[in-house]
Amino acid sequence: MSFFGFGQSVEVEILLSDAESRKRAEHKTEDGKKEKYFLFYDGETVSGKVSLALKNPNKRLEHQGIKIEFIGQIEEADAFSPELYYDRGNHHEFVSLVKDLARPGEITQSQAFDFEFTHVEKPYESYTGQNVKLRYFLRATISRRLNDVVKEMDIVVHTLSTYPELNSSIKMEVGIEDCLHIEFEYNKSKYHLKDVIVGKIYFLLVRIKIKHMEIDIIKRETTGTGPNVYHENDTIAKYEIMDGAPVRGESIPIRLFLAGYELTPTMRDINKKFSVRYYLNLVLIDEEERRYFKQQEVVLWRKGDIVRKSMSHQAAIASQRFEGTASLGEVRTPGQLSDNNSRQ
Repeated sequence: MSFFGFGQSVEVEILLSDAESRKRAEHKTEDGKKEKYFLFYDGETVSGKVSLALKNPNKRLEHQGIKIEFIGQIEEADAFSPELYYDRGNHHEFVSLVKDLARPGEITQSQAFDFEFTHVEKPYESYTGQNVKLRYFLRATISRRLNDVVKEMDIVVHTLSTYPELNSSIKMEVGIEDCLHIEFEYNKSKYHLKDVIVGKIYFLLVRIKIKHMEIDIIKRETTGTGPNVYHENDTIAKYEIMDGAPVRGESIPIRLFLAGYELTPTMRDINKKFSVRYYLNLVLIDEEERRYFKQQEVVLWRKGDIVRKSMSHQAAIASQRFEGTASLGEVRTPGQLSDNNSRQ
């Protein structure tokens, strides 16, 4: 048994060179819990060492090579079988780097191997959703004849953006002919994750008895392509604007703080696999429990504490990508608040 290296065991640990100083960020895990991971940005170097400790120092460990990989991958669920969320067949790697640490041989004592992945491209933000997961991780592998020894360590990546001063407001007049006309306005169409949504709702005509009004923040996760596109809507927040009947000429202010909610930046066609978009949903409920609503897309983005020079190019691309997302317009359709709205 000893001759073939069977029965040997080794503890593998991945240690980052700047672990003591590097910031950590909370990130949602597969089971909905939050854990803290080391935080990285696009273009940053990932370096450290792989430590191997023999459990039994009197025995040797034969191997066919030792390597470490830096991987960025998207894990998709089958739209018809969500339980296959972590099926290996649905993993798509968009970053795959490898460093060989040792040639085939044997380990006779505990030792460590240094590694460095320089200026690593990390184009997308880490994300854990209902049917898709985007993750970055380091994976150390000791190749064996029968069973490899594998150790993984996840990290979290945040994408930072900057936007030009031009950030148009959203202003729209909607209603039901001869029954209800309202004008609503949001101060911007793009908000950073710690921003405040400021707006107002002005009642031009009120001939139905409205008893309740709220704004919902809705996250829409889209996965799949073609005929197999799957949408997952999640109501992140419900913010009550009014409780009681409004009158003509009344103006209702809106002030919604985003910092208290679990939000991510808007993600568009990430590696042609998935998208995450956010909508402000204005909901009115009358005394007969009929619901009227108007949905408007807004762009969310992550604002860095310090905007670094290395992020400027990425931020410029992001700005161009999202420019003009929240469209403006006027809709006044009988029986509806707009073409995209419903009365139930």
